[in-house]
Formats: sequence, structure tokens, C-alpha cells
Amino acid sequence: MVDACGELADSLQNIFLSVSSMVKSELQVKKNQILNYLQIVSNFSPDLKCSKQVDILEKMNLRIALEYDDLGDVVVGLIVFAEQMISKTGGLDEFVGQMDAIDKQLGFILVLILILI
Repeated sequence: MVDACGELADSLQNIFLSVSSMVKSELQVKKNQILNYLQIVSNFSPDLKCSKQVDILEKMNLRIALEYDDLGDVVVGLIVFAEQMISKTGGLDEFVGQMDAIDKQLGFILVLILILI
């Protein structure tokens, strides 16, 4: 049971790392796109550079916020799921202890039977 909980924790950690890597790489791509676009805008109209940069950054921030809004919901769902799994496995610890005790008793009885035979 403890192994299953550890495997669950490892799986969830891998999911979080994967989502984090994906978000990080997509943000890097967006950043590069913004920088390329700003370079093009500044080459054509240097006097509009500052206001255009602010407008572009605002639009890109809104777009990225909308794209990753759903990922936040997924992460919250995963956290809730992990907490539920941990609470459920915590309730099973008592039964695992009982099963271990029964296993020891059966082992003792088996040894007695072998001695008596």
C-alpha cells in the first residue's frame, strides 16, 4: 500500500513537471514571437515603438492568460484528486496492519502444524 502511495506521488510529480515544462516552453516561444514582432515594428516606425510595444504586450498577456486559464483548473483538479487518494489510502492503513497480523498468525499456525506432523 505504501508503494502505491509512493507511485502515485511520483506520477503526480511527473505530471506537474511535464505541465510546468510545457508552459515554460510555450511562454519562451511567445516571448520570442513578441521580440521578433517588436523588432519589425521598431524598424518601420520608431516613433510609435513605445505605445505599440505596450499594446502588443497587453494583448499577448491577455491571450496567454486565456490559454493557460484551463491549465490552472486542471492543476487544481489534480491537487484535489491527490488529496482524496491520500485520505483514502490513510483509511486503509488499519486494514493493512490487520492483514499483516493475520499473516503472522497464519505463519505461526503453519509452523505448529509442521511441527506436529
